[in-house]
Amino acid sequence: LGIGESYMGARALMEACCHPYHNELSRGDRGARPRMYFEGNNVDNDFSQGLLDLLKADDTDWSIVVISKSGGTLETAVAFRQFLRALTEKVGSERTGELVVPVTGKSGKLFELSQAIGCQDVFEVPDGVGGRFSILSPVGLVPASMLGLDVVKLLEGAASMNEHFRTAAYEDNVVQQFVASNHLMYRQRGCNLRLMSVWAKSLEAVGLWYDQLMAESLGKHERGATPLTIVNTCDLHSRAQQHQEGARDKYIVNIMTESWRRDALPVGQQTWDQDQLNQLADRTLPEIMTAAIKGTNKAYADDRRPTADLVLPSIDEFHLGQLFQMLMIATIVEGRLMDINPYGQPGVEAYKVNMKAE
Repeated sequence: LGIGESYMGARALMEACCHPYHNELSRGDRGARPRMYFEGNNVDNDFSQGLLDLLKADDTDWSIVVISKSGGTLETAVAFRQFLRALTEKVGSERTGELVVPVTGKSGKLFELSQAIGCQDVFEVPDGVGGRFSILSPVGLVPASMLGLDVVKLLEGAASMNEHFRTAAYEDNVVQQFVASNHLMYRQRGCNLRLMSVWAKSLEAVGLWYDQLMAESLGKHERGATPLTIVNTCDLHSRAQQHQEGARDKYIVNIMTESWRRDALPVGQQTWDQDQLNQLADRTLPEIMTAAIKGTNKAYADDRRPTADLVLPSIDEFHLGQLFQMLMIATIVEGRLMDINPYGQPGVEAYKVNMKAE
């Protein structure tokens, strides 16, 4: 059980790298890796109760990874209290410290609580690293390692992007090109909506992570484009109409992969051909996805609606490390171009103060 307000990075890594139905697989099919659920980012009564029902009905042991730099965020603190009580009732207070793994700062409410509980393993959130920039710290690495992901490859990918950003010429520098296109579309074309269009459902949480990164970093002083994640091809049947013929205030960045982890699944022959798909029987889902990407981009281009493509050679730890680091560096650089401090989040703090006062 992962509890924390900065959970989205860990969820992004899980969804991108694990089996799409990881939690539903048997322990053997999961390779003895644990199931992982996320809470503490909301105060939704029914979802919290539902997860408690699931945990109480399970005869096996479960544990809590609680992530909070200070322990002062209300959603995380409330969820931790509730699930900690359930865990203690199940295993007894003498074992609780074995099964709670805090990821927190060197001081603060959560650190003090972890000492009182007697937690055997406490991982440190580095000073000066905000939640949305913390995916490559223990905030993201601890849950990822528990899932059996290759965190070394993840960090190697990030390091390679650092080197690329430092040394590549502008015309070959993916970070600078990404920043330039985004910023110019915002400043000169009025593209106030920045759509991250992911062409793999496994990348949906990556897009949601970027939504938080960009919104909290650049949405200040009545400036900054609004981020929005769309998942294709499913969103072609809902939002694409507005993107194709709506206001010209959008810049669409496609994220796609050159290769899929699983063998290509064909449409297949069938005796009943009322759907008239036997003519496509030999076509595969990756081929159909490629056709959808090309067809959508052409439709936008024909109507002079701007798009850009980010292509991952594959969806794995190394290339995700590159992508996460590229997007974080790009956000910081764009903040400097806007004369905005990309690290603060005063608007978020304002709602927290008001919520606690109610």
